[in-house]
Amino acid sequence: MGGILLLEDGRSFTGEAFGAPGTRVGEVVFNTAMAGYQEVLTDPSYCEQIVVMTTSHVGNTGVNDEDPESDRIWVSGFVARDFSRKHSSHRATDGLDRYLRRGGVPAVQGIDTRALVRHIRERGAMKAVVSTDGTAAEALFERLRAWPGMEGRPLAAEVGTRESYVLCNPTAPRARVSVVDGGVKQNILRLLQASGCAVTVHPITARWEDWSKDADVVFLSNGPGDPAALPGVVEEIRKGLGVKPIVGICLGHQLLGLAVGATTYKLRYGHRGANHPVRDVQTGRVEITSQNHGFCVEADSLSKAGGVVTHVHLNDGTIAGFRHDGHRTMSVQFHPESSPGPHDSQGLVERFLQYSGA
Repeated sequence: MGGILLLEDGRSFTGEAFGAPGTRVGEVVFNTAMAGYQEVLTDPSYCEQIVVMTTSHVGNTGVNDEDPESDRIWVSGFVARDFSRKHSSHRATDGLDRYLRRGGVPAVQGIDTRALVRHIRERGAMKAVVSTDGTAAEALFERLRAWPGMEGRPLAAEVGTRESYVLCNPTAPRARVSVVDGGVKQNILRLLQASGCAVTVHPITARWEDWSKDADVVFLSNGPGDPAALPGVVEEIRKGLGVKPIVGICLGHQLLGLAVGATTYKLRYGHRGANHPVRDVQTGRVEITSQNHGFCVEADSLSKAGGVVTHVHLNDGTIAGFRHDGHRTMSVQFHPESSPGPHDSQGLVERFLQYSGA
């Protein structure tokens, strides 16, 4: 059966259906990672997005029970030049096609993904609909027009835990870390646990008093959606500025920026992939990082708020990290836990803990 990806500006790409039959709407974005598609699929930060992989062949190594970053697939749709129906890996427990079918995710292959990515780079990320069930074009346009988009969407409140829980509590913890879950990936929790910390995870919709209770440091996680659509969360963070160390990644970085008085804005097509170069301003070292976000902290507003830029994205010069010593905060826009991606920046977890006095 055929499949179609229809964009809000009217451009369409037709190919072969893959994965689950159905029609889903989302923001079409592209990811430049060469591998790690299972981690991409299960990253909550991709909620309500249709992900286009720029690498040509996806699915060759199948899927397994060890690599997921959450307990479900979060993408709305999946697109690649070629999906593999056969896989070869000693770690694989199933193939990508059945994995997508179980997750109810439609996918399309056989389209010109280079032309599609160039179009997104020129026009920006936009609303799109992917369909593999033969839905008529006019009905697809109706679905597309009805979808509200990403700006103003507090999606982080929908994907994280609904109840607090203790992840680990060693006898003599190095530090007591409170993770505020707006879509946290499993590998960041693994790294905190491996660092010898006691880790408690809280909903992003909870209050500062809940996050900070019995905690030495509050850790704001990654997550999807527009940070400016979470004013209640920002107000809770402000209660803790200067009270206890607060660190963050990705969405957490953006929320911290808003809390200290900066503003955020939507990037034209975002940063998504496992090969983004970032320079550490203090050391001059360049690290290749894993990133997944569509919003950014605005530089002039951060400077006026007293924040100090610590990391710079070398592709476009945007802020990739900052600290505010007066408020005892530090954050980065990228993913130190990778998954997928290089491990250049995994040492940042240690740097977070040292900054917090642990």
